[in-house]
Amino acid sequence: MALNDPSAAPPPAKFIADSRDDRRPEAYEGKVTSFVVLSCIVAASGGILFGYDIGISGGVSATTSFLKRFFPHVYNEMLSTHISNYCKFNSVILTTFTSSLYIAGLVASLFASVITDKYGRRRSMLIGGLLFLAGSAVGGAAMNVYMLITARILLGIGIGFTNQSIPLYLSEMSPPKYRGALTGGFDICVSFGILVANLVNYGTQKIKAGWGWRISLSLAAIPAVLLFIGVLFLPETPTSIILRRGGNLDEARRVLQKIRGTKNVEKELEDLATAATNASKAAREQRPFRRIFRRNYRPHLVMALFLPFFQQVTGINAVNFYAPVMFRTIGQKESASLLSAVITRCISLTCTVVASLGLVDRLGRRPLFLTGGLVMFVAHVVLGGLLAANLHDHGTVRTGIAYLVLIMVCVFVGSYGWSWGPLAWLVTSEIFPLEIRSAGQSIQVAVNFLSTFAVAQSVLEMLCGLKFGTFFLFAGFVLLMTSFVYFLVPETKGVPLDQMLSVWNQHWYWKRYAPGGGDEEKDIEQRKKEKAANVL
Repeated sequence: MALNDPSAAPPPAKFIADSRDDRRPEAYEGKVTSFVVLSCIVAASGGILFGYDIGISGGVSATTSFLKRFFPHVYNEMLSTHISNYCKFNSVILTTFTSSLYIAGLVASLFASVITDKYGRRRSMLIGGLLFLAGSAVGGAAMNVYMLITARILLGIGIGFTNQSIPLYLSEMSPPKYRGALTGGFDICVSFGILVANLVNYGTQKIKAGWGWRISLSLAAIPAVLLFIGVLFLPETPTSIILRRGGNLDEARRVLQKIRGTKNVEKELEDLATAATNASKAAREQRPFRRIFRRNYRPHLVMALFLPFFQQVTGINAVNFYAPVMFRTIGQKESASLLSAVITRCISLTCTVVASLGLVDRLGRRPLFLTGGLVMFVAHVVLGGLLAANLHDHGTVRTGIAYLVLIMVCVFVGSYGWSWGPLAWLVTSEIFPLEIRSAGQSIQVAVNFLSTFAVAQSVLEMLCGLKFGTFFLFAGFVLLMTSFVYFLVPETKGVPLDQMLSVWNQHWYWKRYAPGGGDEEKDIEQRKKEKAANVL
């Protein structure tokens, strides 16, 4: 039976919601066991790699000893009184140092899909940890800009593997009812990694000998080693076991019983086996990267492209990369600018933890998306207005205005922390059917890296050219993405991965693309009526 045959589709959303069908989310037995929590914590800790790297690059870029050694022209321009405040850090080489990682990650994430499908989620995480370890060693020992960029490329390849595989691992291990909290651990770890990086930068810049930046870059090895060792003890996900090992239901059952804390897992196992059978059949008919472009996967492809793109054009990584640089732009000294970055990251981490562990599975994804978007929009508009009125090409701003800028940056990163930070990763990790899941996640990660690269490569140029208008530009993007969520992003709270089709069948727009729902379902009913009329 063809995958896109309406007769092969699960029941429409209204049937699942209203009937006594035992395939509803509540029908799965089990609980959140200590084993599954520990497994998800270990896997999610891979987010620390990503976060640490985001935070460390911006911090060392604002450190005097680092700039003197590798970017002396930027250091000289920073001291100049003839160059605009908005343009002092505008350097192609400096932005290449920051953004080279993301092009490497983009390419690696596409190759990682094949490894993840063929050899499992764990294998990709192990490869990512080893490559990140190598990159941290080269970065800490760097003698010139070329070694720095080589290190960034190695780090990028490693993050490409981990960012592609970890969200899949978390979503497949988590019980549907608590998937938001457990999968949200990834973004919590990203935020924690950025905070640790900011604290490390704040401490190492006080080393008078001027080699503190080597410690900052080398310490990336610690989360890489912890991830590698931790993953060695993790089980493979039941879904991956069924897919890779010829449908080994006995082994999948043992793992499922262990992570659910109950012997009665047959309903969930049956659904996983059915999804795996359909996925294998679909893979034989057409490769996942080609299949995802078919009409009935249009909603998934749109989410894979637009959610990660919008996540980056919120302006968050412009703040993450260059917060210390931005605070120095408005007149703060080196130590104060790094401390300000630490404060903003503490706010962001707190909001991410509250949203991921306390709100996302209670309120749902959409309310957090929408409220976060509105607050980010206001924060950008206020920031742009403050800088327009108070920061000119030369001179500094008053202390009170600098603190107000810091407060608005905290408001912005906090609202991002409860919305687009964890939710863009969460939603894209749970919406893909199994036959395109790895390919869809690879596209999502690749778009994320490409968008991050574009922002990292252009934000200092935008700050120099647009000045305060940069924040108004980001405000426009935030307004657009909030509208996108309101009209096109469905609610996925509590829906099992293998029953996610019901989400699209129920949506006012996407139901026309979903097999078994919307326009296709109406066409089938109409043909039945016409056939019955002809018989009479």
